[in-house]
Amino acid sequence: QVQLVESGGGLVQAGGSLRLSCAASANIFSMNFMGWYRQAPGKQRELVARITSGGFTNYADSVRGRFTISSDNAKNTVYLQMNSLKPEDTAVYYCNAGVVPTGSNRYLEVWGQGTPVTVSS
Repeated sequence: QVQLVESGGGLVQAGGSLRLSCAASANIFSMNFMGWYRQAPGKQRELVARITSGGFTNYADSVRGRFTISSDNAKNTVYLQMNSLKPEDTAVYYCNAGVVPTGSNRYLEVWGQGTPVTVSS
């Protein structure tokens, strides 16, 4: 069973920075992409940023230029550096990945448990 474990969330003042990390369990044959979504209270979950195994990235317009996604493929880990944070960035941030587990030929999308980010004004 593939698991994603997030860390790095917390409380920060507007204008500050946080770095989220997401590590996938070792039983992965291949990784197609890793990314971050967020869900604010009363709102739908939305894509924040995604990076493919080849290094291609895409960002939500609301975070482009402030957030940077990166990955360490050898460690099956993805990071989200969040700078110039705004109160509207407050949400639970979820890690998401498209993987083929070791010993399987099934492609799966897996989710982490979420890590809360609160930006105070």
